[in-house]
Amino acid sequence: MEPYLTCAKAAQSEYVEKKSRFIGMVFPVESEEEARAILEKTRKRFYDARHCCFCYLIKDGPVRYSDDGEPQGTAGQPMLSVFEHAHIENVLCAVVRYFGGVLLGTGGLVRAYTQAAKQALELAGIAQYRAWDRVDVSCPYAFYDRVKLELAAKGGVIEDTEYGADILLHAMLPQENTAACADALREMTAGRVKPTHAGSIYRAVLLEK
Repeated sequence: MEPYLTCAKAAQSEYVEKKSRFIGMVFPVESEEEARAILEKTRKRFYDARHCCFCYLIKDGPVRYSDDGEPQGTAGQPMLSVFEHAHIENVLCAVVRYFGGVLLGTGGLVRAYTQAAKQALELAGIAQYRAWDRVDVSCPYAFYDRVKLELAAKGGVIEDTEYGADILLHAMLPQENTAACADALREMTAGRVKPTHAGSIYRAVLLEK
């Protein structure tokens, strides 16, 4: 499976515009059925909201959106654009609106729904779903900063750090970069840093902001 970007976790945010409340939510999903089930629960949870607009993008599957009674093109499509521009897949976004009594106009609605979706995605974070190699890297303190930079340059993500006589980094590397990173670390440290392979996994890993 080719790597792809998705939201790292479910998240919820709130945006207020001229007394209208826009509650934005994002959820990682793996199928249209899962997206629809979450939507149904969301509608029941916010049963008293005026609108429950949504969009979802399923990798190699359907892409749907709904304005749920808002003027056409002012909610679902702007929300969808947030995720398309960020190249996010396998994601559901729902934004419920509690009407505050003041009409926002088409431009105001587009901005509000877009902002609600952006805020929810920012809180959730972006993760890359792909094949990773887990590596343990033990290095002297003098090499710590250089090792971190090299891991980052090869797309690595540090999961945990242990401090002892040396520093032990538990990291994940894209599988295709593992060998090159190991060679670079050994070369830059004259063989003092030798990464140890600790297994492989296919999963979403949060990307650093």
